[in-house]
Amino acid sequence: MNDSDALDFFESQLEYPLDPFQKAACERLLCGNSVLVAAPTGSGKTTVAEFAIMLARHEKNQDVIYTAPIKALSNQKYAELCKRYGADQVALLTGDNTINQDAPIKVMTTEVLRNIIYADVSRLHNLGCVILDEVHYLGDQYRGAVWEEIILHIPQHVLLVGLSATVSNVEELGDWIHTVHGNTEVIISERRPTPLFQHILTRERIYPLHKNGKLNPDLKYLKPLKGKRARGAAPRKKSRGKIAHYDVVEMLNSNDLVPAIVFIFSRAGCDLAASQCLRAGIDLNTADEKRQILTIAQLAVATLSKDEHRILRINSWLRALEHGIAAHHAGMLPQLKAVVEQLFLRRLVKVVFATETLALGINMPAKAVVLEQLKKFNGVERVYLSSGEYTQLTGRAGRRGLDTEGHAVILWEDSLDLEVVESLAGARSYPVRSSFRPTYNMTVNLLREREISQVRKTLERSFAQFQADRAVVADATELAAAERSLAAYRKAITDGDDTAAEIWREREKPLRKKVRRLAQRVKSQTNSIAREFERVAQVLTELKYLVPADAENTAGDSQNLRPSVWGLALTRLYGEKALLTVTALKHKLWHRLTPQEFAALIATLTYEPRRSETAAGSYPLSSEWQRAMDETIKLWAGLDAIERAYKLPPTLAPFTYSAWVMDAWANKKSLTQILTGSGLSAGDFLRWIKQTADLLGQIAQACETVINSTDADTVNTLNLLTVANLARSARGKIMYGIVESSVA
Repeated sequence: MNDSDALDFFESQLEYPLDPFQKAACERLLCGNSVLVAAPTGSGKTTVAEFAIMLARHEKNQDVIYTAPIKALSNQKYAELCKRYGADQVALLTGDNTINQDAPIKVMTTEVLRNIIYADVSRLHNLGCVILDEVHYLGDQYRGAVWEEIILHIPQHVLLVGLSATVSNVEELGDWIHTVHGNTEVIISERRPTPLFQHILTRERIYPLHKNGKLNPDLKYLKPLKGKRARGAAPRKKSRGKIAHYDVVEMLNSNDLVPAIVFIFSRAGCDLAASQCLRAGIDLNTADEKRQILTIAQLAVATLSKDEHRILRINSWLRALEHGIAAHHAGMLPQLKAVVEQLFLRRLVKVVFATETLALGINMPAKAVVLEQLKKFNGVERVYLSSGEYTQLTGRAGRRGLDTEGHAVILWEDSLDLEVVESLAGARSYPVRSSFRPTYNMTVNLLREREISQVRKTLERSFAQFQADRAVVADATELAAAERSLAAYRKAITDGDDTAAEIWREREKPLRKKVRRLAQRVKSQTNSIAREFERVAQVLTELKYLVPADAENTAGDSQNLRPSVWGLALTRLYGEKALLTVTALKHKLWHRLTPQEFAALIATLTYEPRRSETAAGSYPLSSEWQRAMDETIKLWAGLDAIERAYKLPPTLAPFTYSAWVMDAWANKKSLTQILTGSGLSAGDFLRWIKQTADLLGQIAQACETVINSTDADTVNTLNLLTVANLARSARGKIMYGIVESSVA
């Protein structure tokens, strides 16, 4: 089949003809080019990915990797591809879940692909294409660097298909990918297949945001909200200036704007909104729809114990689902979220109250999206949504093939700034800024087979440096102009009389400060990534994780560093506290713990407290555990001092007050006792357990890497074998019951 026939055949299998941007992207792939596709949510970007899969599998018999930023998206894409290609052709690898790993079409999180590239790139010899879904996530502060690592290190023969939201600097991102990976075409579409209409919802009616292309003049005369009591509740003493959630649902339903997603920037707010609607008697479903819902939902919770049913309030959850209402947020049990997603897709659940995490690509198409507020807490203060966040949230409204139009609805409140609403509604894009920085794991992995000069050149090709270099051009131009002005001022001072010279000296002072500031900025941006890498390498050299490649080179020539035997262990540890973990292994701090105690200690390295969280009630662990924990904290303090000395971002200390929770779970305490005593949500608790289990698995692999290395005779392999077995046993102690059956 020739190229034209392949594309025609693919299009004939679709329910709609290809849009111009989709056809253009597919044609570039046929020519052997990588593509970066930027288009609005719901416009059909994934159709390009589907063509890339068909091209690799049926035309070239090559493997395909489809990456997603979160496990929920990976699970969803795995199910879709199994339906299309058959379960025997599709693999799933998400860190804690591996299915059919040798299948030719592999779905995985970006971290898993990064780890494969570093551990054994030869596994990718038959790889034809990598699809990077939500590639604009590259700008994420915490995980964005993984995308850059993949793009920098994926073999050159592999085609890249990047799928992005409509970011304003997509050409810059495409230029960078073209520079570091080869021929890459940027395909941009600003058009939504389903038009999006903007509205303001009051208690009385829904107003269009615009009339005749201008801000609706009726909105300027909206009256302040007055207090309104909830059904069956006592009168309020003071108006809160908000519209009740049950009023919102009734207004959406009566205006044929369901299914709808109502975004509330608080987990507790989502749960409260769903329960308020239930108490108010909202019922959006027929008897037949209720029966369908119960069949699906009860099957999903059939394995939960009575204790788990009670603490998770399953009966209330089921009642809300029957009435067509649900909450959706990260604090929920993953299988409960999955049921909500499934029922919403089938339009059995009509209104979902969700936090913004739902907007990250999960396939939950809605006719309308409602924003309760335009401000959210950023960890420090309440700030307006960025244009990118607004675009991402409202982009869920109106999906091709399901709706003819989408609707974005803002709830009216007394403090609502209509100018802000209009500016957000008009801004359809936002820039991606790199968050890339060298890590300890990245450094030892890159130096396994490269000299430091080669690694420096690789890191100088990062998107972070690419953006910094572009910024340097503007700053350097401004610096040159300022320096010319400064030279002229100095000449005037020299040539003028005393009075004139004094005037010029006063004018010179602020200019001199500006020159110093610009010079420092240019210096800090030039080769900034490579210089930070060198500081990381210096820390690793001081700690003996990097050593001279030539045993006789005692001077430690920086061009010939390689990982020591313990540096090899570090190549298997990917978390934020990788350096602390490998150093504790090296110092033999943990081998005398029981499996339950070991799980509890490692849990302090993975725990991520929510903002404003304080220590909850706990119980003491053993004296041996306390000794190991004290030694670990002392080790962290020493590493922290070294990091600060080398001007590297400090690593947070372990959160020791959380340890009792993991110990309780490992010792089979009830979920009710644990969640009640800790204040954790079920979703956060399960996610923490799986992160701990993942690190325990990495520790076992790190120990085995040292044991199997050619330098194993230089360390105590018996101790490492003990720790490896301990890590596996500890993992088994926490991966059971509701955790093991969790789907994400």
